Amino acid sequence: VPNMQSSGSKPCSCPSFKLREVASMYFTMIAVFLVILVVALQGSEPRGSDFPYKVPLDPKGLLELSWNVSYSQQAVNFQLLVRNLKFGVLFGMSDRGEFENADLAVLWSDGHSSYFGDAWSDAKGQLHMDSQQDYQLLGARKAPEGLYLLFKRAFSTCDPKDYLIEDGTVHLIYGILEKPVHSLQAINISAIHRGLQRVQLLKPNITVPKLPSDMNTMEITARDVIIPSQETTYWCYMIELPDRFRKHHIVMYEPVITAGNEALVHHMEVFQCTAEFDTFPHYNGPCDSKMKPDRLNYCRHVLAAWAMGAQAFYYPEEAGLAFGGPGSSKYLRLEIHYHNPLVIKGRHDSSGIRLYYTASLRRYDAGIMELGLVYTPLMAIPPGEDSFILTGYCTDKCTQLALPAAGIRIFASQLHTHLAGRKVVTVLSRDGRERQVVNADGHYSPHFQEIRMLKEVVAVFPGDELITTCTYNTEDRSRATVGGFGIMEEMCVNYVHYYPQTQLELCKSAVDPGYLHRYFNLVNRFNDEEVCMCPQVSIPQQFYSIPWNTFNRDVLKSLYGFAPISMHCNKSSAVRFPGEWEKQLLPVITERLQEPVPRCPPTPGPQPAAPIPLDLGELRRD
Repeated sequence: VPNMQSSGSKPCSCPSFKLREVASMYFTMIAVFLVILVVALQGSEPRGSDFPYKVPLDPKGLLELSWNVSYSQQAVNFQLLVRNLKFGVLFGMSDRGEFENADLAVLWSDGHSSYFGDAWSDAKGQLHMDSQQDYQLLGARKAPEGLYLLFKRAFSTCDPKDYLIEDGTVHLIYGILEKPVHSLQAINISAIHRGLQRVQLLKPNITVPKLPSDMNTMEITARDVIIPSQETTYWCYMIELPDRFRKHHIVMYEPVITAGNEALVHHMEVFQCTAEFDTFPHYNGPCDSKMKPDRLNYCRHVLAAWAMGAQAFYYPEEAGLAFGGPGSSKYLRLEIHYHNPLVIKGRHDSSGIRLYYTASLRRYDAGIMELGLVYTPLMAIPPGEDSFILTGYCTDKCTQLALPAAGIRIFASQLHTHLAGRKVVTVLSRDGRERQVVNADGHYSPHFQEIRMLKEVVAVFPGDELITTCTYNTEDRSRATVGGFGIMEEMCVNYVHYYPQTQLELCKSAVDPGYLHRYFNLVNRFNDEEVCMCPQVSIPQQFYSIPWNTFNRDVLKSLYGFAPISMHCNKSSAVRFPGEWEKQLLPVITERLQEPVPRCPPTPGPQPAAPIPLDLGELRRD
């Protein structure tokens, strides 16, 4: 099962069968007594400071999840607020948000008796009580706003049915039981109101840097937008900085969400426009509208990015992101992604991002560098692939030339692909040996992109290599997917945020065009010249005409794994650093990083494979 912990990992020690029976009875009695005691108390609202991270699970905001992360205990503590409780809820995690092969915590009721238990779903979506109860109920309490359900879950367990909580994106799933059910097995997950929410559960444990005393704020917000009554909208809004706005450093930013729209504002970004144009038209409307001026496409330099569930973003004390001053455009573009699956009409919104900035410049300007693959159709993915891999390189030759002797420090990262992307990872290599993962997301979603602060700063020195690998799924496509800017084309990018800023803005690669031409020639000879090789035929058209048999797929995979590359070692002006960058050999890696082995927590004893009764009183239909 994808993303479920391997049953081949070191098994947990279990007591003998007789001892297990005795212990089960004992722990069941203790658990039932404690929970009934806790739940019977009508508690007040838990303190928000105990759970610093919060996200609405459903579009109506009926389910609100808060959590904190204990790295010492290797566990996540959850608080689920259920407004308007009916007959129970499902909460859980799965590889990509499916309800099949999912790991679930379930609260259910027949109207009189209520139960909580750790469950899993099989490949057909049938629920089963887990033989090992790893969602540990900590308590439940009623408040005027609803039922608070508190429980915890270890990052990794000894249970092959459980989801392994890792760094990066986690696909949370939820369901609302609107009718009474008499047993866990009686729940039909295909017939309930359900959905998914993506979050980064394992937030880095970072100390908030000291902020300057002369800090100012600027709210980059769209003004009174009427959210379109459609599922997905990207809204663009242009902002102009004041005249003679001198250079400042952004030191932090945070979201500004209109109250009541927390479940609709999915993610937001602020872009600075290029300085090559003196003016930009003012615009306030959908980003895909024919009325949008083309010049807005020249506003691509990211200043801030926020996604649902993210907190404030802080720059390190010694660095800030420069904006304003000579050579800097005074035009900014705010882009908001509204996710409105219930097609709510007439909702007004004035959300955006609040920038905190200072005129007292810090020691270093922060920079943003693009790693990965060049946007080119030379890199393509055959159709029908479940996990096709493409890799982009920032080579030792480029870093040797472009980075200062003292190196740079990467403190944050934003991964990016289009719709077929499933995994992204960037690894730092030195002297042919992989040293450190810069950022990795094994459950990456193109629908959830945010700038993430790294758990630890990564030092990169001249001669180091930064290797970015993307995994794609094209099982739903009938023709090749080529690299490019279109949403149905693909990208493989890691925007790394670092200091001190250098002239190196882009360090990416693509396969050598001559070797790809040889591939087309080879495929043509083996396929009765079905591939049109006419000079006037574009590379995408040549890829589209390939019959994708096993031979053609395997040869393309091999080509990308050994052929020389064209390196783009570029300054901010899109001009390459001087040197020979064509037909460069791939970096040779002699030592790989070992895959981390999931750590199973010590078991306090056998947890009974039985639900825990809860005293929630009578539950009735509305």
